[in-house]
Amino acid sequence: MDANFETLIASYMEHKVGVADHFLSDDLCYHLKANMLALNDDQKMITAGVGNDGTMVFDDLIRNDKIYWLDKAHNNRHETEFLEKIEAFIEYLNETCFTNIKSYEFHYSLYEIGSFYRPHLDQFEDDNKRQFSMVSYLNPHWNTEDGGELFIHQKPNNQTIAPMQGKTVFFKSDELQHEVLVTNERRFSVTGWLKRG
Repeated sequence: MDANFETLIASYMEHKVGVADHFLSDDLCYHLKANMLALNDDQKMITAGVGNDGTMVFDDLIRNDKIYWLDKAHNNRHETEFLEKIEAFIEYLNETCFTNIKSYEFHYSLYEIGSFYRPHLDQFEDDNKRQFSMVSYLNPHWNTEDGGELFIHQKPNNQTIAPMQGKTVFFKSDELQHEVLVTNERRFSVTGWLKRG
């Protein structure tokens, strides 16, 4: 068992937001970021929408990041390493917390300078399969003036989380409204959901 799994779950249980600062190694972060940059150069990153398949809309006043879905079928060893880590975490989560997670979906997310994502919940109104949200950051040397924080609306104590390399954040998809604040530097992450079905 990876000690970061327990760190993520324990902090979630205490604060409703789990944070593990070193969930991903620096080496894996480096290679995932390099892969994302290559995909972007090849124009394979696509404009992100809002909603699920039946209600998808594109509105750059709500969000304006670019995404690319991860898949083991890509035969990229770094994507596969990341997804295998997620699978191990799901196994541990199911064993210790009886969450009955059965599947997952993850995508790269690139926020160019000036990009943001307005407040939202991650679970769709007409589809409750998404149970937990996870975000892993790939940004070395992030500074306060770079912006781009994950802002979680949680009264009475809102949380602001800097997107530092290796850090992973974990929370219930239907509970916490959150947003990505305007970023002043290119911001790289892998974002996804653990699902019941």
